[in-house]
Amino acid sequence: MEVRYAPDPSRFERMNTAEIRQHFLIEDLFGPGQIKLVYWHTDRLIIGSVTPTDAPLALEAGRELAAAYFAERREIGVINIGGEGQITVDGVTYNLGKKDTLYIGRGSRQIEFSSLAATSPASFYLISLPAHQTYPTQLARAEAVEAVALGSPAEANQRRLYKVIHPEGIQSCQLVMGFTQLAEGSIWNTMPAHTHERRSEVYLYFDLATDAVVFHLLGQPTETRHLVVRNGQAALSPSWSIHSGAGTKNYTFVWAMGGENQAFSDMDAVKMEGLA
Repeated sequence: MEVRYAPDPSRFERMNTAEIRQHFLIEDLFGPGQIKLVYWHTDRLIIGSVTPTDAPLALEAGRELAAAYFAERREIGVINIGGEGQITVDGVTYNLGKKDTLYIGRGSRQIEFSSLAATSPASFYLISLPAHQTYPTQLARAEAVEAVALGSPAEANQRRLYKVIHPEGIQSCQLVMGFTQLAEGSIWNTMPAHTHERRSEVYLYFDLATDAVVFHLLGQPTETRHLVVRNGQAALSPSWSIHSGAGTKNYTFVWAMGGENQAFSDMDAVKMEGLA
């Protein structure tokens, strides 16, 4: 498990491109037949992936958690962005197609991931946060999640937002998670920008063409930088940073938050004239 610490805004201002990428971008997240985990000390988030091929892969606690098993004191949200797969939680098996979500509650002891076909493996993306209350493990089919239509073609940001793990959907202790899909011809997400003084957030970009990139914006509103992000890469956003971006083509991204509250609307909006 890789461990990362987030720089503060003052240090961020002095960083070069390589340093910004090192601290705020997870580049090699998905690997065939592997579990990859990044422990980010901001809100003690764990960002990870499980890509089973020929054999199932079990999620286990490393010494970083000081726990008997991974979900002893944690909850987990998983979205499949690949082929058909299965997750078995304490003997109960859940089938996940692309963009299906499984919430795994605190106290789940045995968690195992598998693909239905090694030639078209599942790509499980997971977010985990500390939990102080137990909620039941629950599956959400992508087609059953209500979508919110946002943006317009004129602003190049027409998109559909799917809230999956949230107070009015799958219940959780502090995790809020879903995904947003941009329409063809639209490239912008989350603009005008905002920050979350009370929460941190992670974006995973996927369904992005191999010859396309997203220019992900980050930093304090008056001191912005950018990351060049490719398919299957995740951008980390501490509470003081904006998180917005524009792609060379349309794409989909998973957003996940954790922190002081679960109110989706709790954000500090930044007017366009306030950006620099």
